[in-house]
Amino acid sequence: MFASKSSSVSPSPSMEQADSDALDISTKVQLYGVLWKRPFGRQSAKWSRRFFIIKESFLLYYAESEKKSFESNKYFNIHPKGVIPLGGCIVEPKEEPNMPYAIKISHEDFHGNIVLAAESEFEQAQWLEMLQESGKVTWKNAQLGEAMIESLEAQGLQLAKEKQEYLDKLMEETEELCLQREQKEELERLNQVLEAEKHRFEEVVRELRLEQEQIRRELELTARSLKGVEEEKKELRSLTQSLQKTLEELSLEKQQMLEMLEENESQLPPPTSPSKEQSPIWGLHCSLQQIEEKMQQLLEEKLLAEKRMKENEERSRALEEEREFYSSQSQALQNSLSELTAEKQQTERDLKAEVKVRMDLEKKLREAEEALQSLEQGLNSLDCNKEKEEKMKADVSNLRKFFEECIRNAELEAKMPVIMKNSVYIHKAATRRIKSCRFHRRRASTSWNDCRYRAASYSIS
Repeated sequence: MFASKSSSVSPSPSMEQADSDALDISTKVQLYGVLWKRPFGRQSAKWSRRFFIIKESFLLYYAESEKKSFESNKYFNIHPKGVIPLGGCIVEPKEEPNMPYAIKISHEDFHGNIVLAAESEFEQAQWLEMLQESGKVTWKNAQLGEAMIESLEAQGLQLAKEKQEYLDKLMEETEELCLQREQKEELERLNQVLEAEKHRFEEVVRELRLEQEQIRRELELTARSLKGVEEEKKELRSLTQSLQKTLEELSLEKQQMLEMLEENESQLPPPTSPSKEQSPIWGLHCSLQQIEEKMQQLLEEKLLAEKRMKENEERSRALEEEREFYSSQSQALQNSLSELTAEKQQTERDLKAEVKVRMDLEKKLREAEEALQSLEQGLNSLDCNKEKEEKMKADVSNLRKFFEECIRNAELEAKMPVIMKNSVYIHKAATRRIKSCRFHRRRASTSWNDCRYRAASYSIS
């Protein structure tokens, strides 16, 4: 198996290592150089110099002159003097006489040991390291390596499949998370709308309070006017009674004057030549005429007082109707204010509930993002053990529960929340109610101003 030839034994520095890049590209040998070799298979003290090459798991040796050809051509000769398989060999340093840097190569299949020697300790260390590394390449190790490679490839495929599954789940959960973020933005928008509606409610409540205060003032003014009308009505009634009494007295006086006039006309003879101004009958006629004029004047005053009393009664009736109207409007406004206050409180409670739900959702979203980041780190990590797999499964389970709960609780996709509709309807109803109250109040104020104008004109007349 091994061949050898002797040459001159003249020790000199021999081992050289080629440039690593050139060797990797052209020769593809692990190490080459000149070593001392003792004959194989027999005890001999003769040493010869040989050119050695380590190629993969084989040690090839040539004559020393082959070194120049190898370095010039950068290719090794395929017809070596001998080939030593290194697979499974035991390589260790050995002390030899006159050769302090010897190397022993042994194997159970070899007949004897192979002994080589380097020129220096550094060369010995290099050859020992490379020979030991090359000796690890055996058929059994190659089969084991192939089995390990197949196992690793299978594990890699399984991990790639699991990684793809996790990535698919991660994409689905990311889409769900994006949907939840959109719902969160929708909740924020609805929160802003509800805040605006809340301010509108407050404005409506303030307007209703102002309307109620104005109606209360007008109601007090109407009550004072009604009280003044009642007092004027009493005065007119007393004046009418006094005029009636005066008329009755004047009628009685007139009757007496007429009786006296008839008696005087019957008793006294007709005058011969007295003047009319000097006769008593003429004086009675003048008194009677004055009484009639005074009665006529009193009758006119009585009619005027009755007319004014009738107007005062109409005015009092109008004021009473206006007071009832203002009372009903005030009660309606009070009811509306109470309803709006209750609705405002309900809206605030619903808004607080929505804010609380949104805060809980944000907290859950943060937890979900942390779980997703942990899951992504676990997927991107090269180290995969049972603890990490269990943690990733727990993260996936928590994320699934979170999204299922969010889907059950989400109602924004189907319709607008009821609180939003109620707030819009309440605002419209309140606006219509305010317009109606203002219209009735303007109409009542117009009628009241007309009554005041007529009363002022009658007072002037």
